[in-house]
Amino acid sequence: MGGKLPGPASGTAPANAYTTESNPIVVIGEQYIAPYPVDLKIQHTVFTVAENNFDITDVNDNPIFKVKNKLFSFPDRRVLLDAAGNPLVSLKQKILSVHRRWRVFRGESDKSSDFLFSVRKSSLVHLKMRTKTTTTTTLDVFLASNTSESLPDFKITEGWRDSSCTIFAGHAIIAQMQRKQNVKSLVINADNYGITAYPNVDYAFVVALVVILDEINRNSYD
Repeated sequence: MGGKLPGPASGTAPANAYTTESNPIVVIGEQYIAPYPVDLKIQHTVFTVAENNFDITDVNDNPIFKVKNKLFSFPDRRVLLDAAGNPLVSLKQKILSVHRRWRVFRGESDKSSDFLFSVRKSSLVHLKMRTKTTTTTTLDVFLASNTSESLPDFKITEGWRDSSCTIFAGHAIIAQMQRKQNVKSLVINADNYGITAYPNVDYAFVVALVVILDEINRNSYD
């Protein structure tokens, strides 16, 4: 990351938040594990038809990560960079995928040996409440070692009209996201996010999941 870990979050964690120190959740890197909850902000920096870039900072606006389009690539490829600009993982949408699957590889690779995990839409549930319809998005996350994909390793649940999402490992909450809007984000139709990754959870992995959720929702909305 090129600096110290972000400071601990100030809020109260839910009772079923993941805290297991003996079995940390490491997907992208051990350097992104903290023994306390970590708060991060994800902010759109450029949003056009061709670009959908993000700055990720701690609560004091210190840079932690960036997400950019990969140069000379299709718009369905993103690269998560550390604060020094080093590529950590590449996020790639599978073309013509029914479940809008995204695959994530280490660095800027697309080799099977560097494959880390994939994310796909699992269901869309329409709940009619009086005159309003709410679409709930559920995403399944499969680690590279889970070749059968009979059960996901992680789940992301979010209501498109709601302002939050929750990421689960089994029944334990590993992270939560809150959507935040300001005048700028409303003008360019781009949401910003606040994230809390719970103790001993790879917060770079959490950032990658929220970025993929944003891409899937934006494509569905468009």
